[in-house]
Amino acid sequence: MPSRRTAMKILGGAALAGLAATSALAADTFVRLRVQRYRLTPPGWPEDLSLRIALLGDLHACYPWMRPSRIRTIVNAMNALQPDIQLLLGDYLSGMQLSFGQVPPEQWGAELARLKAPLGVHAVLGNHDWIDDPIAEQTEDSPSTARQALQDAGIAVYENDARRIETADGAFWLAGLGDQMGSYIGTVDGISRRVARDDLPGTMAQIDDDDAPVLLMAHEPDIFPDVPARVSLILSGHTHGGQIVPFGWAPVVPRIRKHLNYRYGHYRENGRDLLITGGVGCSILPIRIGMAPEIVLLELGGAMATG
Repeated sequence: MPSRRTAMKILGGAALAGLAATSALAADTFVRLRVQRYRLTPPGWPEDLSLRIALLGDLHACYPWMRPSRIRTIVNAMNALQPDIQLLLGDYLSGMQLSFGQVPPEQWGAELARLKAPLGVHAVLGNHDWIDDPIAEQTEDSPSTARQALQDAGIAVYENDARRIETADGAFWLAGLGDQMGSYIGTVDGISRRVARDDLPGTMAQIDDDDAPVLLMAHEPDIFPDVPARVSLILSGHTHGGQIVPFGWAPVVPRIRKHLNYRYGHYRENGRDLLITGGVGCSILPIRIGMAPEIVLLELGGAMATG
C-alpha cells in the first residue's frame, strides 16, 4: 500500500493533469470560502442552552496559498457570523512542499488576533504544529511556535485542559486535547521512551461537576470512540474532508487508526456526537477538488436545533 503522501502525490498529479478541462470548477472549489451550517442538540446538551459557535480548522499558513490577506478574509467572514465563541482546531503551520515558505507566525497570529466573540477565542494545536515547528524540542514542556503565536494574539490555548464557561443561559465546559500525533521523549518507570501528548483521562479529570455539558476540541477525530458519554460533542479537523474528493469519493483520508472512517461532517455513535470540519487550508498539495474550503457555524440548543 502506498503511503498517504505518495498516494496524495499520485492523485494530485492526476488531478493537475486534468485541470485544463476543469479549471473553472477547480478554481472555484479552492478559492471560494463557504459557510457550512449545523443546528444540533447533541446528547447531554440542554435544549435551553443556546450557543453559537464559529469553527476554523487547518489554516496551514503558507505562501501563496494561505497568505495573510487570505487569512484576513477568513477572519472577516468568521466575525461576520457574530458567534458567541470562536474555536480554532489546529494546524496553523504548513509543511507543504509546493509553496514559497511558511507565513511568519507573527503575521498569521496578528490576523487571528482580530477574531472577536463575547465568550472569547480558544484553540488547540494540530500535528503540523509539532512536526513542522522549527523550534519544537522532543520534551514534554518544549516551546511551540504555534502556541506562542496564539497566546501573543490573546487566544487561549488548550493542551489537555478544561475550563468552565458561564453564559446567560447556563454553563458548559470547554476542553481541549493535546495533539494525538504529537509526542516527546519522556521517562516512564525509569525508562526513556516516546510519550503521546494527548491525555484524555487527565483532561476529563478537570471537569468537577455532573451537570454542565462538555465540548471537546480534538484536532484528529480518531479519539472519538474513546471519549466518554460525559462529553456532548467532539469538534475536530485534520482530515480536510479528504481534500481531493472527485464525485464525492475520497480516496485518501488521513487516519491514525486505519480501521476508522471519520472523514467529514456530523457523526453520532453510542450516545456521542462528532463534528469534523473540512477546514480552509491544504496539505501536501495546494489543491482541493470537491471539498471547498469552509468555516463552520454551529448552533447548539434552542427550539429549532435538531440532531
